[in-house]
Amino acid sequence: MFDGFEEFDIDTPGATIHGRRGGSGPPVLLLHGIPETHLMWHRVAPRLAEHFTVVATDLRGWGDSGKPPSTADHEPYSMRAIARDQVAVMRSLGHERFRLVGHDRGARCAYRLALDEPDAVTRLAVLDVVPIGDVYNRADKAFSLSYWVWSFLAAPAPVPEQFIEAAPAVLVDFMLDTWPEVKDAFPAEVRAAYVKQFSDRATVHAICEEFRAAATLDYQQDEADRGNRKISCPVLFLWSQRGQVAKLYDDPLTIWREWADDVRGEPVPVGHFIPEEAPEQTARQLLDFLV
Repeated sequence: MFDGFEEFDIDTPGATIHGRRGGSGPPVLLLHGIPETHLMWHRVAPRLAEHFTVVATDLRGWGDSGKPPSTADHEPYSMRAIARDQVAVMRSLGHERFRLVGHDRGARCAYRLALDEPDAVTRLAVLDVVPIGDVYNRADKAFSLSYWVWSFLAAPAPVPEQFIEAAPAVLVDFMLDTWPEVKDAFPAEVRAAYVKQFSDRATVHAICEEFRAAATLDYQQDEADRGNRKISCPVLFLWSQRGQVAKLYDDPLTIWREWADDVRGEPVPVGHFIPEEAPEQTARQLLDFLV
């Protein structure tokens, strides 16, 4: 797994960020979703590394990255703060400009980074999300029942933290067993790593703080940008043909076209975990877009 990649821990002003780097060529940064770590890219990153310098990180609060204290307004776990870490990592590795790919939570960090640091991102790929502002503005009964994890994790501390601490595998296995279509997409050691991080009290609190920030600061920042700022680089949007994005939004590609002028994309016939369920197709589509 990740043959030829080196692990690193880089101190940024906000947190120490753990990740791996491999390959050569133009830089591309890969960001993970929930309940994953950078390990989610283990089948895609080696393919990309044949053409690019690939950097895959654990977001602040996740995996082996730092978990700084939060604040009453949850600002340390806003996507704006988390994105600053990633810019600092890439700059410390010598990359002022880079391609950016994010899945799920990582996609939310990625588009916020592209909005806040337009000179840093040359191409952006977002997988199986629509922007947070659009999520909450369009939320209804179907959303509340299918995306209950959002409300659960954003509930006031310490309620979700204590529930998860009592049975961490229950939540992780729910996501890994019910969100994908390809049920054997997660090797045992990868699944164990995802469960392990939800067994760590500091990590769980950080993840909950991220969801609390999503409902407050991230939403507010999206709404402040709506109609005032757009993503300036080309955007690729891939979404699960059988997942909740396809079920909740009639034409999710149209939503992204409100946020950028150059947007292309298509559904992928798997579940939510596109890079792990369809690694060959994911790598091929990313290479076609990123090169």
